[in-house]
Amino acid sequence: MKNKLLNEKEISPSCSYCFHGRPSPDGESILCIKNGVTEKDGYCKKFRYDILKRQPRRPARLQKFDKDDFSL
Repeated sequence: MKNKLLNEKEISPSCSYCFHGRPSPDGESILCIKNGVTEKDGYCKKFRYDILKRQPRRPARLQKFDKDDFSL
């Protein structure tokens, strides 16, 4: 089930959405219970996915059409 979350086949591990990590006050790093201060992109063998921390991608903006686009 973990592989099919958020319409992605494979979720690459990252400390920013790990169960053990918390964002630091400065927002530049992650405070990990297991490894201490880590980078957002980093991960370790204790990685455990937390779906509530994952930020979904923004949807693409729709094009703006004129009346001329719909006339023959």
